[in-house]
Amino acid sequence: MRKSGFYPHLALTNVLRNGQFYLPYFLTCSATIAMFYILCFLAYNDMIDTMPGADSLQVILYLGCIVVGLFSVVIISYTNSFIMKRRRRELGLYNILGMEKRHIAHLLCCESVILGAGSILCGLALGILLSKLILLLLLKLLHFTVKMGFTISGAGILATSVLFAAIFVFILLKNLFHIRLSKPVELLHSDAVGEREPKTKWIVAILGVLTLGGGYLIANMVKSPLDALLLFFVAVILVIIGTYCLFTAGSIALLKRLRANKHYYYKANHFTAVSGLLYRMKQNAVGLASICILSTMVLVTVSTTVCLYLGAEDALSLRCPTDITVMQNLNEEDNVITEEEALAQIKAIIEQSGRKITSVQAYNRLAFSAHLDENALVMNIDNGDSYSSDYHFLVFTTAESYHQLTGESTALAEDEVLCYSQGAELPNHFTLGDLQFTIKQRLEEPPVNGEESVYASNVQYLIVSNDTVLNEVFQSQKKAYDDYDYTSAIYYEMDFNLDGTDAEKLDCYKQLTDSSISGVFHSRQDMSASFYSTFGGFLFLGLFLGLLFLLATVLIIYYKQISEGFEDQRRFEIMRKVGMTEKEVRRSIQGQILLVFFLPLVMAAIHIFAAFNMITRLLAAFALTNVGLFSLCTVGTLLIFGIIYTLVYWGTARTYYKIVRAHH
Repeated sequence: MRKSGFYPHLALTNVLRNGQFYLPYFLTCSATIAMFYILCFLAYNDMIDTMPGADSLQVILYLGCIVVGLFSVVIISYTNSFIMKRRRRELGLYNILGMEKRHIAHLLCCESVILGAGSILCGLALGILLSKLILLLLLKLLHFTVKMGFTISGAGILATSVLFAAIFVFILLKNLFHIRLSKPVELLHSDAVGEREPKTKWIVAILGVLTLGGGYLIANMVKSPLDALLLFFVAVILVIIGTYCLFTAGSIALLKRLRANKHYYYKANHFTAVSGLLYRMKQNAVGLASICILSTMVLVTVSTTVCLYLGAEDALSLRCPTDITVMQNLNEEDNVITEEEALAQIKAIIEQSGRKITSVQAYNRLAFSAHLDENALVMNIDNGDSYSSDYHFLVFTTAESYHQLTGESTALAEDEVLCYSQGAELPNHFTLGDLQFTIKQRLEEPPVNGEESVYASNVQYLIVSNDTVLNEVFQSQKKAYDDYDYTSAIYYEMDFNLDGTDAEKLDCYKQLTDSSISGVFHSRQDMSASFYSTFGGFLFLGLFLGLLFLLATVLIIYYKQISEGFEDQRRFEIMRKVGMTEKEVRRSIQGQILLVFFLPLVMAAIHIFAAFNMITRLLAAFALTNVGLFSLCTVGTLLIFGIIYTLVYWGTARTYYKIVRAHH
């Protein structure tokens, strides 16, 4: 009995004795598990199913579950690697004192069970306690009515337990594999291995400059939401590669150049700082690069999602600029009423509902897609991916409608058009089927704001001379698409603004849809619910992932400070023995830590400002064009994150100095 309880007791003692390593690890695991459970709880929640825009919101929540799950593997593996590195000497001592590797494996299994089971239980308990509060927060963001009651997600508990049990088993197997391959003497003397001066890897440094510069160049060259969507991940990968290369090789190359400058290097402060930083960068370059990337992820996710949510009203106004829109198909064979009669019928129903029309505009429109092949807009079933550069969405209307929309008159020949291009421009002379057109004038503003304004693809607004030409365009695309049932109709669109509250306008809209009038109906107030569902979901996920990335950043910083504290104990003593006072030693080390500590934050700020143009183009795909709002969100996020980052420095620096002075 005593023998069977030996390893669990020793494992528990080891965990408690190494509390400064295992406590942050335990808290991080528990917090990550709680986050994953909460996302599962929300994704499987019945209340979410009843909300407007539930489909898009659930996709966002499922995406969050995947990101948190994958990220959990990375961050838990990283912290475990650090802990095992610090414990190599202890495990080697066990081996020297007579414990075989199978006994050490048994010990590690017991420690894993204690930490894994404890983390899962605490994480689930925390997640269950916070789940209702987080649900209330989400519903508040979505402008949705809150229902009372408290539930526990059985599916969420099962998914969380299985995932994190698998993660802990994977980490245990990795630890056992490393112990099996290592030799007792190597483990025992792992802390005493001498440091070699890092070599200058010029190829890696140059690669870092080129990839980082390439990522920045791509981010600032994009001109449209389409380009931003296509090139965003390319730019991100280049920046990540460049960041790691510059931290690992570029920093060492720079420090060696400073050391080669005798006038700079042979001064008391510079001598110790440069030599200390040289070895410090070798040890911690990957960790610093990781902190930089994580900090950038925090800044980007939080600033963009906050901007999306705060700008939801502007985006809604751009996508649905009027209260009610009714579109009637003019090409239906059973459509016997004229445009004027349709407009009169709808006005009558609106007035019967008790609302007054404050403004109205009506015009003919035809919209379909084609792809550009040199000077020809080609219409066929294989007209390309909507995200390809040659894809164009065409919106046609007449000069008469253009006058009704803008108040401007224009005289056009039958082969002339006015054109506004969103994205790539059409050539001055182009063909469409058998029709030939010349662009007489390029417009500065779109003739109408609507759903097309948020498309990520190229959009062309084309003004033709009259209804006859518009019908010829219709017949041309009918000839190309009719066999595939892809033909778009000419619609008579009527846009109304009404007086009254949102609820009264929504009631009027419901009366219209319940009437005998046929057509396609849109309501700004009805669309608002699904809009806030999507944008609120993005904000919630952004804050959630931002908190997770921040947690990982703090954890890496903490372990980096502890690691450097143990490694600097010996240097601290050597500096004192060669004549430096404790104040001078402390100032020298503090200067190195400050520079290294805040370097990732500075680089993260540079990254987000370099990506500013690309992110604004991406936001335009969500109908958010308020660059000033995004600027404020970015600066505000950076300031708040900078304050948190500084507080983390003060907290972890105290731990560092305690470790350094403990040896003394």
